[in-house]
Parts: sequence; C-alpha cells; structure tokens
Amino acid sequence: MRHDEFYAIDTATTSWEERFNEKLGRAILRKDLYTDPETGAEIRMVRYPAGLVNPAHTHPCGHGLYVLEGELVTHRGTFGPGSFVWFPEGEVMEHGAGPSGDVTVLFVTNKRFRIDYVDTH
Repeated sequence: MRHDEFYAIDTATTSWEERFNEKLGRAILRKDLYTDPETGAEIRMVRYPAGLVNPAHTHPCGHGLYVLEGELVTHRGTFGPGSFVWFPEGEVMEHGAGPSGDVTVLFVTNKRFRIDYVDTH
C-alpha cells in the first residue's frame, strides 16, 4: 500500500486478521487501514469479542476509538455506536467489549503504537 497516493479499501470485503494477545489468552481482530511511515500514526478497525476487556495498560501515544458497532466498555464508562473516545498518552486505561456482544471500533493513534501492561498487584 502506497502512502503518497490515493487508495480506497472496502472494509466489508477485507478479512479480519487475528492477533493473539498473550496477556489476554485470546485474539483481538483487526483490519489495518493506514500507517504513516514517518510518524507511525495508525488507523485500523478493531473488533473485541464479547466479554474481552484489555486490562490496565498504557500507550506511548494518544489514541481514539470511534464505536462502529456494539458497546465499548472502558474504565470511564460504556459508549455505544457513534461515540468517539480519546485516551491521552500515558493514561492507565481499560477497554474492550461488554459481555452482551462484540464491539467494533475505528482505532486511530497520533504516533507509533505500543501497549504496556500495568501490574496492579
């Protein structure tokens, strides 16, 4: 995928990529849409299976989640379709899907992404 030319992705026909998360013991699904080669900023679709909430963690980037389907459960509340939530860089957070169904979000970072789990013991 070229980053200096126009392109379009039909996300309805693009397959979900399973990304196994060792910490969770389960996979989170994603569709990579764009990564800026200079800043590392990313745009992707992410689907958390029902009941999967990513426990306390931080990121060295800010990131936003636009809820497309389902309910996004976070440490700051639950948000439905059409909601956009922004987590600032370094905030300790939890987010994922409630027990009643999967949640699909558009995930956007402002620079290179990494996840660092917080030991809560």
